[in-house]
Amino acid sequence: MKILVAVKRVVDYNVKVRVKSDGTGVDIANVKMSMNPFDEIAVEEATRLKEKGMATEVIAISCGPTQCQETLRTAMAIGADRGILVETSEELQPLAVAKLLKAIVDKEQPGLIILGKQAIDDDCNQTGQMLAALADLPQATFASKIEIADGKAKVTREVDGGLETLSVNLPAVVTTDLRLNEPRYVTLPNIMKAKKKQLDVFKPEDLGVNVAPRIKTLKVSEPAKRGAGIKVPDVATLVDKLKNTAKVI
Repeated sequence: MKILVAVKRVVDYNVKVRVKSDGTGVDIANVKMSMNPFDEIAVEEATRLKEKGMATEVIAISCGPTQCQETLRTAMAIGADRGILVETSEELQPLAVAKLLKAIVDKEQPGLIILGKQAIDDDCNQTGQMLAALADLPQATFASKIEIADGKAKVTREVDGGLETLSVNLPAVVTTDLRLNEPRYVTLPNIMKAKKKQLDVFKPEDLGVNVAPRIKTLKVSEPAKRGAGIKVPDVATLVDKLKNTAKVI
């Protein structure tokens, strides 16, 4: 069984992002970029399934500019066998990414597709669900545990009231939550091995996919700065301010 894992290049989670002065987006010039943390969990889970003998090959795929090759090499250092880059300078929105992934799914015919539940840059949480719909595959989102047996995937997911366990027929789309696993530390020997692994590059037109944006960002702005707090002499004054000034009670 092949496992296809989608990975996205995003601004590193340790970086404090800045909005451009003209409000058109986030400034990513000279900013550290890394693999989306949820996608790192997806690569780790695919690698663990391969190590258990549940899969024969793990393929990492990324969509975006040439620099996404670095993200794919990181995925291959974790354990992916080869990488696929769909290279484009267009702004990619979730539907366009889902269409590109669907084209690769049709080409590779994987038995399982694993994605991070969302990217930390746009927080859309849409691509996995859109891919499942386009490819007409069963889906299990927000997975905190995955077990493969007898042509089915048993997926435990966290819901408001506790845990929900789903059984889906393979091939299927699964999106990962934070508590699924803890990605391994990437060692230098594995980084060197990843440089020699196969990495194929396609263009969206090679796959017959139109990736033109369908949604226009009107404005990006920073959240309002919090005002300074004040001290009150007693509980009665606090209640009065909450009731009459803040009007929250």
